[in-house]
Amino acid sequence: MASAVRPLFGGAVSTTFPIHFQDVSYVRQVPDHQMDVVDSGSATWFLQDLANEQEADGTTITEQSAVFEAPGLCYRNMPAVITTAVGQMAVAKGRQGREAQNLVKVYLANIHLKEVETDVLITAYETLVINPLSESATAVGAGMAVPAAQSGVMPIAEVFKLAVSSFKVYKWSLFGSAAAA
Repeated sequence: MASAVRPLFGGAVSTTFPIHFQDVSYVRQVPDHQMDVVDSGSATWFLQDLANEQEADGTTITEQSAVFEAPGLCYRNMPAVITTAVGQMAVAKGRQGREAQNLVKVYLANIHLKEVETDVLITAYETLVINPLSESATAVGAGMAVPAAQSGVMPIAEVFKLAVSSFKVYKWSLFGSAAAA
């Protein structure tokens, strides 16, 4: 699969993902690090927060990584730390309501940029089951989603790993006064 480096936030950061992915909305900055959440539980905390924000039903965490340093992602010689979590939840697009929820697998990485007290979240969604009442059902049909491998595209788990492992910061000033000092 052909991949490309995608500049984000006006070129201040970048990540790599397959060319056929047009939406880069799954990378977002959380400007104030959640001080009461330890790094080892941060990805799970953010995944649960995302589920609450989306009013998701039946959220379960299926995987959680240990904390690992990202030596290639340093500011003032302090490496970022990364944790990941994977879960399943039932979500609906926009205002469709709970009766139109699709079952999705959500991959979430929390890149904690310690020196600038910022978290960067990378999330990827893999649809597992499309509800017949969902808007998606009219476009692709209801029921079990076709696995990426059968569609000839890179599986979401691999897209996610590529996006996380290739994340780079070029302009640390993006993160405000902590980076400007």
